[in-house]
Amino acid sequence: MPGARLVVEADGGSRGNPGPAGYGALVRDPTTGRVLAERAEYLGVVSNNVAEYSGLVAGLRAAVEIDPDAVIEVRLDSRLVVEQMSGRWKIKHEDMRRLAAQARAIVSPQQVSYTWVPRAENSAADVLANAAMDRRQTIVRNYDAAGAAAAATAELADAEPADAEPVGSAPAAVPGVRAVVPERVASGAPIRFDDAQPVTVVLVRHGETPLTVSKAYSGSSVPGPPLTEHGREQAARAAELVYRIGRDMWGDVPDPSELIASPMVRTQETAQVFAQRLGLPVRTEPLFAECDFGAWEGLTAAEIEQGWPGQLKRWHDDATFRAPGGESIEDVGARMRTGLQAVRAAGVGRTVVVVTHSVSVRSAVGVAIAANSSAWARIRVAPASVSIIRLWADGTSEVTVVGAPSGA
Repeated sequence: MPGARLVVEADGGSRGNPGPAGYGALVRDPTTGRVLAERAEYLGVVSNNVAEYSGLVAGLRAAVEIDPDAVIEVRLDSRLVVEQMSGRWKIKHEDMRRLAAQARAIVSPQQVSYTWVPRAENSAADVLANAAMDRRQTIVRNYDAAGAAAAATAELADAEPADAEPVGSAPAAVPGVRAVVPERVASGAPIRFDDAQPVTVVLVRHGETPLTVSKAYSGSSVPGPPLTEHGREQAARAAELVYRIGRDMWGDVPDPSELIASPMVRTQETAQVFAQRLGLPVRTEPLFAECDFGAWEGLTAAEIEQGWPGQLKRWHDDATFRAPGGESIEDVGARMRTGLQAVRAAGVGRTVVVVTHSVSVRSAVGVAIAANSSAWARIRVAPASVSIIRLWADGTSEVTVVGAPSGA
């Protein structure tokens, strides 16, 4: 009798071909999208094709560990591996023949199908492969049905901050949240004299769009442009970074349990990448939209200067100055303050991911530290960067990180 349906996503890379190489693979529940297992390994100096096949082998092994009788769909962006493993192309290279034989020995070929996907749709496995190459390490992660770690992870010894100090764990403040305070909390946080828990807000700027490339002002008065292919790759890397929150990064922060996005096309597309990685639905919130640039929508700085001499500089320097027919930076700050208050009011002791925009992130960080509004524009927020703020019920707050890059 057939077992569960599982999806294996696998990828491999070689920096030099042959060169320093690694693979990444994960097993996903196709119904919920939840990741059940992850594998990655640094392979030393091998070819790209050998790395791709190694990822396939590792992914199949992980799937069989979950259910030996599973019906498996393997998704790869290597057409060569897909065609060869489907029996339509011959395998001539000896190392590839050896690895293909290993793959067929792991699970009956009758249980496996192979699907080619574009690189942008295989980004989660690509992120794992690059992590293995960057850190020259092996990654083994298994998760239970709730997404909690069910097995040890072979990671870098310094994955957690070196100055982390052990503290006692605390009960969840919101029913259903898996962990409020993990067993480690980073030192250096603002001191508190009680055990009150905050809500953690992870602010993610959307990935690159065509207007990002042209450096045009892209606001909220129109749905806006979609992500570029590079923007989708950036989103996947950012999603991987956020996925690690509460696991092996920012250890005093709970795992993400809610995902919110502004209504713009670029944030919705970015959020869908996060939804797949985090296994969370997306809720749309207009309060987190980008600044309305009014008549400046879609124009570059040079074009704005030509039509409205001196006004763009004033808009950046004076947070109360509105774009013609649009908003000021303080207007965005007022919206963000209202949105963040609503998130905090919905319950502390949890982590909420908000996919939003550059001016919105700057405003949220500025609000969190009560900075002068005319200084908010000085905060750098790159595409697909991650910022974290924490908000307590008594109105105090902490800025944990600003503009952490998720990869080029």
